[in-house]
Amino acid sequence: MAEVIRMPKMSDTMEEGVIASWLVKVGDEVASGDILAEVETDKATMELENYEDGTILYIGPKEKDAVPVDGIIAVIGEKGEDYESLLSGESGGASNGQAEKKEEVAQQETTSSAPVAEIDTSGINAEVITMPKMSDTMEEGVIASWLVKVGDEVASGDILAEVETDKATMELENYTDGKILYIAADAGSSIPVDGVIAIIGEDGADYQKLLDAQKAKSASNGQQSTATKEEAPKSDASPKQEEKKEVAKPVTSANSSSSSEGGRVKASPLAKKLAEAKGYDISLIPGSGDNGRIIKRDVESYTPAAATTTTTSAAPVVGTAVPVGEESYTEESVSQMRKVIAKRLAESKFTSPHFYLTMEINMDKAVEARKGMNEISPVKISFNDIVIKAVAASLRQHPQVNSSWLGDKIRRNQHIHIGVAVAVDEGLLVPVVRFADNKSLSQISAEVKELGKNAKEKKLQPSDWEGNTFTISNLGMFGIEEFTAIINPPDACILAVGGIKQTPIVKDGEIKVGNMMKVTMSCDHRVVDGAVGSAFLLTLKQLLEDPVRILV
Repeated sequence: MAEVIRMPKMSDTMEEGVIASWLVKVGDEVASGDILAEVETDKATMELENYEDGTILYIGPKEKDAVPVDGIIAVIGEKGEDYESLLSGESGGASNGQAEKKEEVAQQETTSSAPVAEIDTSGINAEVITMPKMSDTMEEGVIASWLVKVGDEVASGDILAEVETDKATMELENYTDGKILYIAADAGSSIPVDGVIAIIGEDGADYQKLLDAQKAKSASNGQQSTATKEEAPKSDASPKQEEKKEVAKPVTSANSSSSSEGGRVKASPLAKKLAEAKGYDISLIPGSGDNGRIIKRDVESYTPAAATTTTTSAAPVVGTAVPVGEESYTEESVSQMRKVIAKRLAESKFTSPHFYLTMEINMDKAVEARKGMNEISPVKISFNDIVIKAVAASLRQHPQVNSSWLGDKIRRNQHIHIGVAVAVDEGLLVPVVRFADNKSLSQISAEVKELGKNAKEKKLQPSDWEGNTFTISNLGMFGIEEFTAIINPPDACILAVGGIKQTPIVKDGEIKVGNMMKVTMSCDHRVVDGAVGSAFLLTLKQLLEDPVRILV
């Protein structure tokens, strides 16, 4: 029987996935474990693994199309099998029956006062394993991969699965001895916090009774309303994908024409885009990633021989066909990470009343001090490291700036955790230097370098990005003199640091050249007033203009 393949929820903040590339086409034979497509989420580009044996009967979205979570992606079944009823049933049945389901829910709500009969599970020697809350913002987890299967014997301390949150992939540890009796979801599926993942117990235990008891418990907690809300995106997904059915065929066949293993080139979507833009045949580029996967740096370092000749010889033809000055543009879909950044920063900008304070700081002594420090420091200390240390020391003197707005109260943080904005290919991440006021410059420097490296390699753990009380964004290395930044919630302030520039200044009645740096602090006026912010910047100025004070 044909099976509908849906868009899995690959992170707890994911609302839709973008098909970066199809690795199969209609008519292909696939087996469990094959990779069907590469899907771009808000955090990363991930492979969509298949769990059905059969033939690709239908592909809905084409490449670069966004598909909502649980939207239909494809249909797999026996060759020649009729799958149209599955698609029409999903679209028509859901929409036609939506009113009836709403009425049923309404009736259930009106009768919710009636107690739900409890199922006695006391005699069942088995335990339900539920999705743990792995971070303070986690609402759902995605099963990245199972490390066990039904029938396996497990002990306390064994790792059952790898679970992906919106920031990292973490191990799910077992705390029960027994046999795996039931696994609730395949790899790639999302499970809400406290949702059933698996059941472990003695061989032959009636685990179905445990599942029934869990469902009854969920029903009594009013989860029917959540199911009703989910019907809208499911019913909307199918009609759009039916329209795209025929369009998907030529796109997928183009991608599968070159191959290096299993009928496809193993390359990241970014590498494919870059190779296409440069006119390279990606199948000729050697890969340096995992298992020979072609990544961005492989394309950048590739120097084609025959490809250059082909491109050059084709140039006159293109030149005659395209008139000089023709208007043109390209459009690209917004990545999932970019959507999250846009949403969070828009909320901050439009809900927090920002005001800005700018100050110019003479960095002459800081420049000299840095030279001396780097002669003895085990790691190279940057100006940004010095700014982090000075900010931490200033926050200790002005605790009102080290605060957060919580709606009906203001939190005054006694600890100082500095968030450092780091640019990555997909957007922006803010790893945190914890207890920065208690660390030396060399410790801060080493930690910032390690956090920056892990951010770019997507190896940050939840403890690396949570808990900031103040944020610094530095664009001085790009030659930016000054700029304003948007506050990073839950902080009350963010400091935008510009570059150091040699500028004529008046010193002791004479015009001299000074190393000047401008900083601009964005403040949430609900928490920090102008006088408080100004006093903080004055302290910061004094510390940076005489760095010895930072060490006292």
